[in-house]
Amino acid sequence: MPRSHQPDGGHAMSNAERQARYRARRLAEKTPPLLRYRQPADRRSRARRWSDCVAQLLALQAEYAAWSDVLHDSLRNSAAAEALLAIADLDLTALAAVVPPRGYSRD
Repeated sequence: MPRSHQPDGGHAMSNAERQARYRARRLAEKTPPLLRYRQPADRRSRARRWSDCVAQLLALQAEYAAWSDVLHDSLRNSAAAEALLAIADLDLTALAAVVPPRGYSRD
C-alpha cells in the first residue's frame, strides 16, 4: 500500500480480506457474457439461389414500375423518375430464361 493511503478500518487488511474484497468487487462489476449468433448456412443449390435472385429482381422491378406510375406530376422530370424508368425499362427476361448447369455431370 502506498504510504499516503490510510487503511479504511482501524487496522491494515490481511491478504485474505484484500482478496475477498477484490472478488466481491469483480462479482459486482460482472458484465453479461457476449452472445454471438452465427448466420445459418445457406443450403440451397446454386440453381435454386439463382432462380430466387432472379425472382426477387423481377419483383423489385415490378415495385419500381408501380412506384414510377404513381409518381406525382411535379416529380416526373426529376432524377428519381429517370432512375425508376431506367429500372422499369430493363429487360430481365434473358436472366429469367437462363437455367444454370447442375454440375457434376448431372446436366
